[in-house]
Amino acid sequence: MGLKKRSKIEPTFSMSSLTDIIFLLLIFFMLTSSLVTPNALNLKLPGHESTAVSTDDSKVPEITISGRGSYRYDGSRVTLSRISKKLQRLSRKRKPLITIAPDKNAPVESVVAVMSLAMQYHIQTIMAAETD
Repeated sequence: MGLKKRSKIEPTFSMSSLTDIIFLLLIFFMLTSSLVTPNALNLKLPGHESTAVSTDDSKVPEITISGRGSYRYDGSRVTLSRISKKLQRLSRKRKPLITIAPDKNAPVESVVAVMSLAMQYHIQTIMAAETD
């Protein structure tokens, strides 16, 4: 009697389960990426805006940054640690607001340092950019 084995092993691979897993991972990452809030600085650029920002007093402090990275607070030359102290005092007001006016050649690190101090003390910032 010639009995043969009927079960043969086929060398193929079913990709249907793998595509299901990839599809579920894609949906998972799309949903989680929309829930993550970016760690960005809240800036208000000057321009036309329907709602004006109101402050307690009419004078908004201005921090200028020169091309060499030196700071001025309302015209007087200061260091970054002094700006930190002034912003800490300013943060006690009702709706604190400052204007940051960097020179077009100002180092980015100096501008970001002032913006992070403002974010640290919850102060709204207006970036006064230079136009050519």
